[in-house]
Amino acid sequence: MTKATTILAALILGLVLGIWLDTRSHGFAEAADIIGTLWLNGLRMTVIPLVVALLVTGIAQTAAAAKAGKLALRAVVTMMVILWCSATMAAFVTPALLSAFPMPVEAGAALKSALSSAPATGEVKPFGEFLRAIVPTNPFDAAAKDAILPLIVFTMAFAFAVIRLPEPKRVLVGGFFEAISDAMLIIINWVLMLAPVGVFALAFVVGAKAGAAALGALAHYVAIVTATGMVVWLASFVVAAIGARRNPFTFFRAAIPAQAVAISTQSSLVSLPAMLKGVTALGVPPRTADLVLPVAVAIFRATGPAMNLAVAIYVAHWMGMELTPWALAAGVAAAATTTLGAVSLPGTVSFVTSIAPISLAMGVPVEPLALLIAVETFPDIMRTLGNVTMDMAVTATISERAGDEHGEEVAL
Repeated sequence: MTKATTILAALILGLVLGIWLDTRSHGFAEAADIIGTLWLNGLRMTVIPLVVALLVTGIAQTAAAAKAGKLALRAVVTMMVILWCSATMAAFVTPALLSAFPMPVEAGAALKSALSSAPATGEVKPFGEFLRAIVPTNPFDAAAKDAILPLIVFTMAFAFAVIRLPEPKRVLVGGFFEAISDAMLIIINWVLMLAPVGVFALAFVVGAKAGAAALGALAHYVAIVTATGMVVWLASFVVAAIGARRNPFTFFRAAIPAQAVAISTQSSLVSLPAMLKGVTALGVPPRTADLVLPVAVAIFRATGPAMNLAVAIYVAHWMGMELTPWALAAGVAAAATTTLGAVSLPGTVSFVTSIAPISLAMGVPVEPLALLIAVETFPDIMRTLGNVTMDMAVTATISERAGDEHGEEVAL
C-alpha cells in the first residue's frame, strides 16, 4: 500500500470505530486526542522554518529563471500573474460554492463540536492595524507569534537582498537555506511515518463525537476544494484560446496524454515528457518548450494558491468563522506568495506545510488539517491535472507572443 492509501485507510478505520463505540469511548477518545495532537504538533513545528527556507530558495530559483533571457522573463512574469489570479479567484469562488452548496447543518455542528479543542490560531486585526503590522519590527517575534504575513514580507525582502549579493556569498546563503529546507523535509517524513497512527487517533475522536455526519462532511470538503481547482483547469483552456490562439478542442486533444499521466501519477515532473510532446504537437518550437516547461514544473503550480486557499476557507466555514475581507486578502497574499516555496512532493508531504501558513495568516485553526490530509489524494488529482494543463497553456502562449514579436521585427 502507498503512504496515501495507508493514511486514508487509517482515517476510515478511525471514523468507523469512533462511530461504533460512540459515547462509550470517552476514555479512548481522550487518549486518542492526546496522541493526535502530539502528531499534529510534530508537523506544525516545521512550518515556520520550512516556509522561510523554501521562500528564500524559491525566490532565488525564480530570479535565476528570469535571468535566463527575455523569453524566460516573460514566462516567469506570466506565471506570477496567474498565481495571483488563482488565489484571488478562490477568495470569491470558494465562498460562493459554500453558499450554493453548504455543508449540512447537522454535519457542520457535529464536526465543530468534535474539534472544539481547536481554537483559532490568531486574530485578524482591523484594516488599519492590519496595514501597520504588515512590516514586522522584529521578524523573530513575528515567527514566535505565528504572524505569518509579516514574516513573509520580511523573508521576501531578505530573499531579494540575497540575490543581489556577490555570487560566492549568494551561493553560501542559498546553500544554508537549502540545507534547512532539506532537514525540515526529513523531519516531516519522520512525522509522516506516524501519520496512520495520528490520523487514526484524530479520526477516532471525530467519529466518536460527530458520528456518521463526519463521512458526509469529508466528501463535501473534497467536492468543494476539487471544484475550486477545476476552475483553474478550465481557465487553462481560456488561456490557450486567448493567449496562444489555439482552438480549445485542439488544445484538449494535445493535452490528453499529459493529463492521463498526471491523473495516474499525480506528478507534474513525471508528466513533463508528455507535456513536451503535447506542446510540440501544438506547434511550439522545441527551443521554447525546452526552456519554459521545465521552469513551469519547477516554480509554477497554478492550482496551488486556489486550492490551498480553498482549504483554509473551508476550515473557517467548518468552524463557523466569519471571514472578513481583510482576512481573505491576507489569505490571497499568503497563498500566492508561499506557492513560490511549494515543494514538488506528493500532497501528503506538502499538505500541512503549504496550507498552514495561509490558515495562520487568516486566523483560521490549523488542527483540522491533520484530518483533511487523509483525503488529500482525491483533490491532489485535480491539483496535478490543473497544473499540467496550465503549464502547457502558458508555454503555448509564450511561444505565440514570441512569434508575434519576431514577426513585427522582421516586418520592420
